[in-house]
Amino acid sequence: MVKIAPYGTWTSPIGVGDVAALGGGPQWAALRDGQAWWAEARPAEGGRLALCRAKPGEPARDVLPAPWNVRNRVHEYGGTPWALLDTPVGTRLVFTHWDDQRWYLHDPDGTDDPMPISPEPVRRHGLRYADATGGPDGTELWCVRETVTGDLPTDIHRDLVAIPLSGVGTDPGEARRLTASHHFLTGPKISPDGRRVAWIGWNHPAMPWDGTELCVADITGHGTLGPHRVVAGGPTEAVCQVEWDGPDTVVALTDPDGWWNLYRIDVTGATAPVNLAPVADELGGPMWRVGSRWFTPLGGDRYAVLRTTRLAVLDAAAGTVTDVAIDLPVWHADLTAAGGALLGIAGGPSSEDAVVWLDMASGRLDEITPQRPDLPDAAYLPAPVARTFTDPRGRTVPAYLYLPANPDFTAPDGTLPPLIVHAHGGPTGSFAPGFAPTIAFFTSRGFAFVAVNYGGSTGYGRQFRERLREQWGVVDVADCAAVAECLTAEGTVDGRRIAIRGGSAGGWTAAASLTSVSTYHCGTVMFPILDPEMWTAEGGQTHDFESRYMDGLIGALPEHADRYAQRSPARHADRLAGPVLMLQGLDDQICPPVQADKFIAGLRGTGIPHAYLTFEGEQHGFRKAESIRAAIAAELSFYGQVFGFTTPGVPTLDLLR
Repeated sequence: MVKIAPYGTWTSPIGVGDVAALGGGPQWAALRDGQAWWAEARPAEGGRLALCRAKPGEPARDVLPAPWNVRNRVHEYGGTPWALLDTPVGTRLVFTHWDDQRWYLHDPDGTDDPMPISPEPVRRHGLRYADATGGPDGTELWCVRETVTGDLPTDIHRDLVAIPLSGVGTDPGEARRLTASHHFLTGPKISPDGRRVAWIGWNHPAMPWDGTELCVADITGHGTLGPHRVVAGGPTEAVCQVEWDGPDTVVALTDPDGWWNLYRIDVTGATAPVNLAPVADELGGPMWRVGSRWFTPLGGDRYAVLRTTRLAVLDAAAGTVTDVAIDLPVWHADLTAAGGALLGIAGGPSSEDAVVWLDMASGRLDEITPQRPDLPDAAYLPAPVARTFTDPRGRTVPAYLYLPANPDFTAPDGTLPPLIVHAHGGPTGSFAPGFAPTIAFFTSRGFAFVAVNYGGSTGYGRQFRERLREQWGVVDVADCAAVAECLTAEGTVDGRRIAIRGGSAGGWTAAASLTSVSTYHCGTVMFPILDPEMWTAEGGQTHDFESRYMDGLIGALPEHADRYAQRSPARHADRLAGPVLMLQGLDDQICPPVQADKFIAGLRGTGIPHAYLTFEGEQHGFRKAESIRAAIAAELSFYGQVFGFTTPGVPTLDLLR
């Protein structure tokens, strides 16, 4: 029998333990010799990344036992952490291990322990590597290397290096330097004939979605590189992926016309680049992690591509991009193909991300990582509704709306659900409607939830992305508020009970919203930026990759210091529209805890209800099961106390004033 109970008080079979258990998933997938390989996040094992492999129809097995953790710190967000190399003695696995950031060599079919082949750094994590490929003769690993050169987070140097697979000593100089064309580099890609190498580079203050350069250099007979030449890209063109198409041509995702499309480029310069299928769609994305793959060749001048998150096939001969008819709407940038098969990571609103194997000829799909038997019943999983709202200036704001979903409950007549507004991170990123146990945790208890792709989000072209240029803390705040106010005006949600939440850059938007508009009644702010000047100024607190991000988001310092002061939530805590819950990892190198510490210290004695939870051993975002459980339980209790209803099944969070 369906029970009648107020929104927000419903009991749900989706508990905090379920959210934590479902918080992992596959990443960094690739296809090799008829086998799928991937890394798998495991919250129950302290958040380590395990390396796995399997063939279709066979159970997955771990390649490396605990405590091996296949992860690295390049750009702090990490890059491709493993590769399979052809060597004179057979196929060998190389991988980076989190604890020491070194490359390890391993025979995946042998019994010997992995052997370190990169030098042990003088300081912890002083050398970091990612995005490897095999050298031309099979005796070296070629990759990007980060070297810590000083005591500031921005004291980082990068170059492309060659590391002998036989191993090197303790001297970092024994890794052979190939080039250092730019301050930031992707790993090298060697041409099929072994004569050339390609990579992508960019310099401060650009971010990789602002402007990058596609570089090509000749490989000499001694395995060194000649001078590089730029064959695509520039200050307002961002190449985000490149693959060789022949000895003299590459195919690359780039956006000279405002959309990431696929181009064929003659590296000799004999012919102009050609857009293989012009479309007003994003076939690429923001290069937050080195090694992401939005496209892969299928043969016959056809390519599997991502149309934002949907899988499609680009036919260069026909100049078309056609969606693949498959019931998995969210694919990730991990595409690889061989022998008529496509491997990727995909999911949907009611199915968790899985490593999937697609036969391109027959359309048969195999899940290499099957769905868990204990997934929540689909009746408790809300269906995302794609909506487009209009702000007061007449500009469109896309969002995904999730309404309360629980077959066991209904709310009293004449009542409306409380609303949680979610601001995604980045801010150069987007929300995709994949499997979302956190959202289901709230909607199955009677909350409405809306995820806003505010101005600046990716997936809508460069013009939409650049709405946020020098407007961070203005456009994102206004767009989130416009969505919440539209939902209130149309009678979908209770305008007296609206919360905003977000992590990282979304934490900034949540905090900036709470201190600048009156739309919200409380908010959850996770591992945030709160004082951008403190975060980004010379000698500041953040890491090198994002240390000049604010030049584009707010404006260069010192000439725009007034903007930083006006928009900083840390300087306007007295304007908080309501209570705040702060969640912070203590080992976060991207948004260090000092900002959250200072913000919360300023609230003591103000009478504003607040809570501050910190998590030992967590970096940027929460990977450990115990952290995820504690964070989601605290958030539910927090909303219940602010909105005035009971929250069964979670401990009461202590609020300070």
